[in-house]
Amino acid sequence: MQNLSVDPAPELRQTYMRTRAMTEALAKDLSPEDQCVQSMPDASPAKWHRAHTTWFFETFVAIRFIGGYRPFDPRYQVLFNSYYESVGARHPRPARGLLTRPSADEVTGYRQAVDAALLQALDALPEEARALVRLGLQHEQQHQELLVTDILHAFAQNPMAPACLPGWQEPACAPGPTRFLEMQGGVAGLGARAEDGFAFDHETPRHRVLLSPYRLASRLARNDEYAAFIADGGYRTPMLWMSDGWARVQSEGWEAPLYWRREAPDASWRQMTPGGMRDLAADGAVRHISWYEADAFARWAGARLPTEAELETAATAATEGFEQFTGHVWQWTGSAYLPYPGFRAAPGAVGEYNGKFMINQMVLRGGSAVTPPGHARPSYRNFFAPEKRWQFTGMRLARDQ
Repeated sequence: MQNLSVDPAPELRQTYMRTRAMTEALAKDLSPEDQCVQSMPDASPAKWHRAHTTWFFETFVAIRFIGGYRPFDPRYQVLFNSYYESVGARHPRPARGLLTRPSADEVTGYRQAVDAALLQALDALPEEARALVRLGLQHEQQHQELLVTDILHAFAQNPMAPACLPGWQEPACAPGPTRFLEMQGGVAGLGARAEDGFAFDHETPRHRVLLSPYRLASRLARNDEYAAFIADGGYRTPMLWMSDGWARVQSEGWEAPLYWRREAPDASWRQMTPGGMRDLAADGAVRHISWYEADAFARWAGARLPTEAELETAATAATEGFEQFTGHVWQWTGSAYLPYPGFRAAPGAVGEYNGKFMINQMVLRGGSAVTPPGHARPSYRNFFAPEKRWQFTGMRLARDQ
């Protein structure tokens, strides 16, 4: 975490209450059975997300900074720890779906109790604690997106194709054809600036990079373009793929993005969405693809994936004609997730937040249709392993000049 701003207590209080309420709003249409399901090791039950975000505030703020505070239930310290080795023992991630207890209602009680304690003490908390509250709110927004993507994966396994977000509307598509914008290159600044507000530690320190001139697609890659890649044998042409990616195609039987479905080879594509099964929008941004698929499509299209510096530069400069940076999909980049020059993890347990994952991951930029409003920013660095597909991940093409 980078301590870039100080929130007055009333504003922080309102942000806290609004963020915590949003998590509950996302879960309100989920039954207790829905909230307990874990469809794969990478996903977590909705109930666990609700409890873990509460564990974060209890562990890093309430227990440390509120005099006389006693943990709501000491067992929760193990059940809802995610990956903080320095805090203590953890329940195994792949077995989170086995936690039928505590119940969803008991998790609600846990959230309410921690909220009450934190809000009562908020005005008297030192700045160190308030900085952790701000971090916790950003952390909860991350889990809000994960809550949606994880339950979407679970519902996609159900032949009933239920909606996790009833009333879901597909994001509007940018009109007009894709153009390749001429980017001049040169020396550019990369990373969060002090005046920008909150930033995670891995968005710093800000530093300079040298960019060669490049061309960047004005919009995201579309479903109809990706369908053409499929029809042209994209998943049957090994020369388009990285070796590891081709191995995934063969071992996992990939033939299309994760949630694309059709009843026959000549039938129209459909897609599982938060609103249930829908006809595929031809001009919508392709999503739920791995880095391997994005890279193969780019090679088929005579292009490449942009670097994270190229994307951040275009977004920060408000490049004319540059569209769909946020609100549709996270955009895979050609950049490995590595520390910026001079990066140092924060001291203590919160130093485990990002730094220890800087290996075997690829960077994504932008923000998706299920990223909470106000959470994304040009310097934001999302990251996943290159084979992951259950997130709202897509791409934008780039070319060398």
